[in-house]
Amino acid sequence: MLYSIYVKLTTPPKENNSFTDNQNVSEIIQVEVLNGCGIGGIADRFTDFLRNNKFDVVGMGNYIRFDLDETIVIDRTGNKANALAVANALGIKKENVIQQLNNDYFLDVSIVIGRDYYTLKPLK
Repeated sequence: MLYSIYVKLTTPPKENNSFTDNQNVSEIIQVEVLNGCGIGGIADRFTDFLRNNKFDVVGMGNYIRFDLDETIVIDRTGNKANALAVANALGIKKENVIQQLNNDYFLDVSIVIGRDYYTLKPLK
């Protein structure tokens, strides 16, 4: 039993880029914003932009590293429509929307801001 707990805690979440198209955008999309580029205050700018566009930003902070070239949107619940709605609002291409399902997250979408931040809608 101890081994199964260890495996669950140390196994990374599944990554899947195959979405189903028959999903609807939730009325409230809960989002976390993570700084993956190292620019001070950038997560604040994105958070303000998202809140002004009616997204529920429930978390903000730093990503595990600061060398992401492109901003990514991560679907945490399996609802492609929510992730694409966030990507569209920010001006992120749909190729940068990925899926990492994780039952430990209590939010819909994570955004990791990359070095391309200046090309996205919050800074235009």
